Amino acid sequence: MQTATFGGGCFWCTEAVFQALSGVSKVTSGYMGGDLKHPTYMEICNGDTGHAEVVQIIFDENVISFNELLFIFFKTHNPTTPNRQGNDVGSQYRSVIFYENAEQKTQVEQIIAALSLQNIFDKPIITEVVPAAEFYEAEDYHQNYFNDNQGKPYCSFVIQPKLNKFATDFRNKIKPELLE
Repeated sequence: MQTATFGGGCFWCTEAVFQALSGVSKVTSGYMGGDLKHPTYMEICNGDTGHAEVVQIIFDENVISFNELLFIFFKTHNPTTPNRQGNDVGSQYRSVIFYENAEQKTQVEQIIAALSLQNIFDKPIITEVVPAAEFYEAEDYHQNYFNDNQGKPYCSFVIQPKLNKFATDFRNKIKPELLE
């Protein structure tokens, strides 16, 4: 099993996308990239701890590759806006990839170069690419958020439309049991 850690705005949205993928065995919402040890959600919400809201993904490289995860990451958030995803504003919502090793770093740099060359986005990709740091698991109520709270307005109006688009674009990557 391999590990990938991505920050693409609110971890509730990012978690829901990656939980749906075949080959992904676990997705944990948390914080990475800051100076404060064991931060809480309320502390990182101020935007001054340096942490990003991230998801740590445990995946089987034989089922889904790191490159496929990267492509899905870039296609399911806006990697061109600094410290912002939709209405979520602050450095904790920045687009960031925390790479685990030199191979992951190279793959990230290659996909950013390819997406940039193809002009996939109308502005330059500003996703930070930095070495993995200490991962701090978010509080329990943040884990599995969409699945546990589908009736809440944020899930209905923000996460569900994102999942609908994701399901259309990546149907062949979704766990079969979720398509029934």
